[in-house]
Amino acid sequence: MLQIGRIPLRTIDEAKALEFIREYRITEVNDAMCKTSGFSREEMIGKSPLQFSPESYNDFLRENRKELFSGVTDGFECKLMSKNGLNIPVLVHSNLLKDDDGDIIGKMAFITDLTTQKKSLLLASETQKRLLPQERPLIVGFDIDGRTVSCDEVGGDYFDFFWNQDCKRGEYGVVVGDVMGHGVDAALIMATVRTYLHVNATQCGDAAQVVSGLNRHLALDVLDTSRFMTLFFMKIDRISNKLSWVRAGHEPAMVYDPKNDSFTELKGTGMALGVNEIYEYRETNYTGLGCGQIIIIGTDGIWEARDGNGKMYGKKRFQRSIRESAHRNATGIIDDVFKSLNDFTSGRPRSDDTTLVVIKVTKEFNVIGDWII
Repeated sequence: MLQIGRIPLRTIDEAKALEFIREYRITEVNDAMCKTSGFSREEMIGKSPLQFSPESYNDFLRENRKELFSGVTDGFECKLMSKNGLNIPVLVHSNLLKDDDGDIIGKMAFITDLTTQKKSLLLASETQKRLLPQERPLIVGFDIDGRTVSCDEVGGDYFDFFWNQDCKRGEYGVVVGDVMGHGVDAALIMATVRTYLHVNATQCGDAAQVVSGLNRHLALDVLDTSRFMTLFFMKIDRISNKLSWVRAGHEPAMVYDPKNDSFTELKGTGMALGVNEIYEYRETNYTGLGCGQIIIIGTDGIWEARDGNGKMYGKKRFQRSIRESAHRNATGIIDDVFKSLNDFTSGRPRSDDTTLVVIKVTKEFNVIGDWII
């Protein structure tokens, strides 16, 4: 526990909040805090809390100062620098302290050491990362990449690539999914879906058959849990120059054509997975793929991310980032989108997982012999 105080401050705006951060000092600590940090009470009293935290956390305080000193109870994770130089993961819950006139006179912060929990979650995170594609697909005519960033150590977002060379049409499959919520329980559902798709998605057949079967399988697992998952499953058929997809409650994918600066949403009907086990999904098609066009499949954690004022990143800003980086390869486009997102949120912790798959058409189609691994 830390008790932090300074001069009375009646109105909190951004400038005064920054002043508060610079001037507040530790006025009391308990034995548990001393044990966790390795510092004695005498070594901490009178010092700024910023002296016991990494610079990255100080940036977070500065960027989110108005919200943190708005007068409401807040909780967030950060790191505490111990006396021996280690960064200790901690959970901070705090309340503003006010006098009888309503002036803010300080803060009471309760700090929980998360070291043990983080070690277990780190192991789970490493395991989950190995379930995602480890290499970029090498398919002539396409430049493909994907990335997912969890807001917790483990998450419920998922992307994958599938291809069965034995299928006559040489279709290439791409999937992006988003389990409701995040954390360990969402990650377990994600792993279940991945297992099913790795068995069935490479089979010859349409996407609707695969997704309908997945829905029946998942519905049995999440029965009575109120859990569900959105999914966008797409197959690319170069021979017929066509995209075929099933949209199971997921946000539409997009095709961006730099030649005429247009975005086309890949819509379609279909409810989220796990809601109705007897629901039968249908394919939707798009023809006319051409060199230079970019297919984008993402999760709503991107455009629903918020800045310190609660403003959403939004699809218009997302499309602007795609447009401005369309000259780059798939990896570069993803880099630019995530940089734009990080700049917009200014270090603010994410409330949802974010995933993006980019497929850039690099040559003309209808050449069967071009299909290679």
